[in-house]
Amino acid sequence: MRQHKQVSSLNRRPTVLYLLCAAAFFSLLLFYIQSSFFSGTVSSDSPTKDTVSSDRDSETIRVLSNVQSSVKQCVDNRGLGLTAHIIDHCKLILKYPEGTNSTWYNAQFKKFEPLEYNYDLCETILLWEQYRNMTTVLTREYLDARPGGWMDYAPQRIAQLGAKKCTNKTLCEENLNVLLPAKPPFHPRQFRTCAVVGNSGDLLKTRFGKEIDSHDAVFRDNEAPVNEKYAKYVGLKRDFRLVVRGAARNMVPILNGSDNEVLIIKSVTHREINAVIKTIPNPVYLFQGIVLRRGAKGTGMKSIELALSMCDIIDIYGFTVDPGYTEWTRYFSQPRKGHNPLQGRAYYQLLECLGVIRIHSPMRSKRMKDWSDIPSREMISEAHAAALRLKRSQAGQGGDLGQFGNCKVWGNVDPDKSGPVSGSPDMSDVRRYSSYSKWEVMPFESLRKEAQDHYNQMQGVSVYKMDGNKLDDLVCVRHSLKSEV
Repeated sequence: MRQHKQVSSLNRRPTVLYLLCAAAFFSLLLFYIQSSFFSGTVSSDSPTKDTVSSDRDSETIRVLSNVQSSVKQCVDNRGLGLTAHIIDHCKLILKYPEGTNSTWYNAQFKKFEPLEYNYDLCETILLWEQYRNMTTVLTREYLDARPGGWMDYAPQRIAQLGAKKCTNKTLCEENLNVLLPAKPPFHPRQFRTCAVVGNSGDLLKTRFGKEIDSHDAVFRDNEAPVNEKYAKYVGLKRDFRLVVRGAARNMVPILNGSDNEVLIIKSVTHREINAVIKTIPNPVYLFQGIVLRRGAKGTGMKSIELALSMCDIIDIYGFTVDPGYTEWTRYFSQPRKGHNPLQGRAYYQLLECLGVIRIHSPMRSKRMKDWSDIPSREMISEAHAAALRLKRSQAGQGGDLGQFGNCKVWGNVDPDKSGPVSGSPDMSDVRRYSSYSKWEVMPFESLRKEAQDHYNQMQGVSVYKMDGNKLDDLVCVRHSLKSEV
C-alpha cells in the first residue's frame, strides 16, 4: 500500500512540472504578443528616424526649389536678354538669346565664348554667404594657426625670396612685417553700404559720381584715377583699392596724395614694393581670398569678395554687364585685352539675383531703384541653411555641426596680448607718424552696432579660407569677447 502511494506521487510530479512549464510558455507568448501590439501602435503614431529624415529632405528640396524659382524670375526680369533654365533644385543654366554675337575668342581653349553657362546654385550660395563671415586680409594670427603657415605658406606670398620654405621664420617676417597686422583690421558688417567701382568705359555714359560718393565706403581697382576730370562719372571718395602686383609698383602716383586710402595687394609682395610701403602714409595689406574658377575673372571680382567681407549692401559700377561688348574698354585709357564679357555678365547677374550685389549700368540707369524681385535676406539665409544640410547629408555628416562645422584648423589668441601692428623699424617718419595703423587699433566700441553684434554672434572667432575654393577647410581663430577687437 505504501509502495503504491509512492509510485502515484512520483507520477503526479511530472504532470505538475509540465503544467508549470506550459503556464510559463503561455505567459511569455502573451507578453510577446502584447509587446508587439503596443510597439506597432506606437510606431504607427510616432515618426521613425527614416520618416523624420525624409521629411527634412523634402523640406530642404522645397526651400531650394523656391529660391530657384525666385532666381529664375529675377534673371528673366533683370538680365537684359539672359534667361534662366532650372535643371533641379540646385542646378540651372543661364542662356543668352539666339543670335547673340559671341566675338570674344578664348585663346587658351581656342574657341569663342559659349552662349550658355551652367551653375550650381547651392554651391554658389554656400560660397558667397560664407564670405559674409570671413576675413580677407592676411594676418599674423592666420600664419600662426595654419599648419605650415610660416614654413610653407608665407614664402608663397613673397616674390624674389630666394627660398621655397622659411626654415628660419625671421626670413619671412622681415619681408611681411610692414604689411602684416596681428589680427584682422576689418570686420564683417563694418559698413552698411559700399560701392565697388570697376574701370569700364561704360562709366562715361552715365553720371554716377554723387551716387557713388554717398556710400559708406568705396572700393576701386588698380590704376583707376580719381580726380576732378572724372568726378561726375566715378566720384571722388576713395577708401579701399585692390591692386595687382604690377600696379602695386606704381602705388605712389596711383594714390596721388590720398593719405588714408587703404591698399590691398592681390597677390604677392617683394622687396621693391616693401621699400615703397615704408615711405607712404597709407595702410597696405595682402589679400587673402578664395580662387573663383567658374565665375567672372579679374580684380573687379576680387574687389567684390573683399567688400562682401565688410559690407551689408554692395552696389557695383563700371563692370561689363550690358550687352554688345566687342572690345574691353576703360574709362581712362585706350581699349585693351580683357576678360570674357559673356561669362562675366552671366555670373554678375546670378550674384545680383542672389542678393550679393546690386548692378548699376547705362542700360539700367533709368530703372527705378526697385529690388523687390530679388530674393530677400531671409529667403537666402534659409536657402543657405538648406544647402548646408544637403551638402552634409550627401557627405554622410549627420547632425547639426553649427556655424563652425567647416573649421578644420583652430587657433587661439591670448586675450592679454594685442600683438604688433604692421610696420618695420626702418619705416620713414612720414609713415611712422601717419594714421596707417588706425584700422588695427580701432576700439571695438567704435564699430557700428551690426558689426559688434556679428562679432559676438561669431563668439569672437575670425574665419579664413585655407586653400582654393575649399570652404570645407577653414582656419578659425578664437578671440576674447572683451571690449577690444
